[in-house]
Amino acid sequence: MRFVAVQSAEKQASSLVFRTRDLLIRQRTQLINAIRRHLTKYGWIAPQGAAHVAVLDDLLDEEIAPSLPPAAVAMFRMMLDLLAGLDERIAGLDREIAQHACEDETAHRLMTIPVIGPITATALIALAPAAETFAKGRDFAAWLSLAPRQRSTGGMQKLGAISKMGERTLRRLLIIGGSSVVH
Repeated sequence: MRFVAVQSAEKQASSLVFRTRDLLIRQRTQLINAIRRHLTKYGWIAPQGAAHVAVLDDLLDEEIAPSLPPAAVAMFRMMLDLLAGLDERIAGLDREIAQHACEDETAHRLMTIPVIGPITATALIALAPAAETFAKGRDFAAWLSLAPRQRSTGGMQKLGAISKMGERTLRRLLIIGGSSVVH
C-alpha cells in the first residue's frame, strides 16, 4: 500500500497555478469553438486552432461585419475581447511558471531532459509525489498511467491497454513534449 504524503502549502499553491492555467486554456478553447460555431451559422467557416483567431478578428473588421447584423457583430467583439483577456492571463501564468523554473534547481535539472520544458518541469515538481516514493522508473510511469497493464503468467507476457487513471495534467504535458521531440 502506498501512502500519500501531506503536501506543504507552497506545493499546493504551485499546483493551483497549473490547475488554474489548465482551466483558462480549456475556457479559451471553448470560446474559440463558440466563435467558430456562431460564424458557421452565418456561412463563414473558420479554420480550427487558436492561431487562426487573429485572422477572425481581421475578417470581422473587413469582410464579415457588413454581412452580419449589428447585434451579432457586437457579440463577436465581446467574445474576441474575452479571448484577448484569457490570452493575457494565460501568458501571465506562463511567465510566472517560467520564473519559478529559473529559480528552482530541481527544475533546472529536469529541463536538461529533451522532452521537458519549464512548464513540465515545474508541473512535475508541484504535482508528482517525491521521487523516493517510487522504487523504479516504471513505478512512476505506472503512477502516471503511461505503462500498459500487465496480465502476464508463466513467463508469457500479455500487455494490456494503457489506462487513463493517473495524473492527467502531467501525462498530457509529457506526451505533448515527447511528440514534439519526435516530430
